[in-house]
Amino acid sequence: MLMSYFTAMGRGSSKPWREMPKNKTDDLSFVENYQPKKKKVKHLRILLHGPVGVGKSSFINSVTSCLQGRITCSNAFTDATSGGSFTTQYKTHKIKTENSARSCPFVFNDTMGLEEGNNHGVHVEDIKLAMKGHVRENYMFDPKSPLSEGDEGYNPCPTLDDKVHILVFVVDAGKVSLMDDKVVKKMRDVRRAACDLGIPQLAILTKLDEACPMAKTNVENVYKNDYLKQQVDMFSQSVGLPLSCIFLVKNYSSEIVTNDDIDTMILNTLRQIINYGEDFLDNLEQN
Repeated sequence: MLMSYFTAMGRGSSKPWREMPKNKTDDLSFVENYQPKKKKVKHLRILLHGPVGVGKSSFINSVTSCLQGRITCSNAFTDATSGGSFTTQYKTHKIKTENSARSCPFVFNDTMGLEEGNNHGVHVEDIKLAMKGHVRENYMFDPKSPLSEGDEGYNPCPTLDDKVHILVFVVDAGKVSLMDDKVVKKMRDVRRAACDLGIPQLAILTKLDEACPMAKTNVENVYKNDYLKQQVDMFSQSVGLPLSCIFLVKNYSSEIVTNDDIDTMILNTLRQIINYGEDFLDNLEQN
């Protein structure tokens, strides 16, 4: 039984279910030269959310490493233990490229992880307020009490820059089938709120090297792997996101130097995130 499980995890098809992105140079150029088309927007705001320990902060660090050409963890602190959420504050993470002293015109906001109970993890209402721009910088998440109007961390008059322009779900690729029903329900609740606000959503499945032994040594063929395809399908059905909005990403974890294949996956996903965010801003212009 155990042997058949690992065989399934490593099984691949001769034909990929999605083409692996190849053009790192083109995607890197796109990201480095990106500027929001809407003049009133200084930066595109990307909100990451998902269960505890899935790699939200690690994704921010991986993007930074990719754009700076070296491994870095100075942007968002992570925790190697398996405890509760290491992110406790609402912070805006700015990114710089290797060849520029200026920050990129897109920013990431990380959130405390979702957990099963009512008094554990981030409150869904706090995520909803963050999407509307009502959460101030450095607000300390309180698992027992969501932010309320009049609280010190509440922003009563958010600008377009304060609001979220693209919501990104982050999930552990090897634990999609193990997600608690209450956590899935919270994710669907957040997605409905984002839809009501017109905010586009995208998902990334991380920790490919833990979910699929093949990815530990070679990430080139992850889109040929049957097990990973099953996880993508399962997450799509659970949360309701179209398959075209779900991407596989290998975060930097044990590496001490950057890798072209990992960079390519990160850059291609980042490009899609930016494009989705631009669609949101473009719709605002038309309405």
